[in-house]
Amino acid sequence: MCTANICRSPMAAALLSDRLGHVAELVPVASAGLLRGGSPADPDAVAVLARRGLDIAGHTSAQLTPAMVEEANLVLGMERRHVREAAVLVPGALDRSFTLPELVRRGEDYGPRRRGQSLAEWLAEVSAGRSASDLFGTPSDDVADPIGMGRRHFERLADELTGLAESLASLVEPVG
Repeated sequence: MCTANICRSPMAAALLSDRLGHVAELVPVASAGLLRGGSPADPDAVAVLARRGLDIAGHTSAQLTPAMVEEANLVLGMERRHVREAAVLVPGALDRSFTLPELVRRGEDYGPRRRGQSLAEWLAEVSAGRSASDLFGTPSDDVADPIGMGRRHFERLADELTGLAESLASLVEPVG
């Protein structure tokens, strides 16, 4: 999830779907934003992903709802404020709501999901010791918004999200 659901979260969803499509617990991957929906994906986001073989041209933004959060096995925000909003919409969602960089960072510290370990069990262990106040620190856990910054910033975003998607895929694939 992101703010307007027109660049970061649709890009992340496409990249994560591409990397995680074979992990049944994480399919389907969807995206939403905090603002009212109905807008197309940003043209720069569409172009950058098209060069990577991913098509988000038909994307229409959606506004995050409590039902979306309740139904999700995992909620990933692009910024800490997005994760805070998900936790406000559904108070019990904090243990399965992270920024994408935070989940990768915490997952790398904890270790990959073990064979036989459910995603929910892994997320609970990865989030152990975490509190809502953690969502007010660590600015490095935010993914910068490229809107209005030009194509070069969308390319950087795609590179960052690709790396995060690959890292997350390696963490959630059961090992052992």
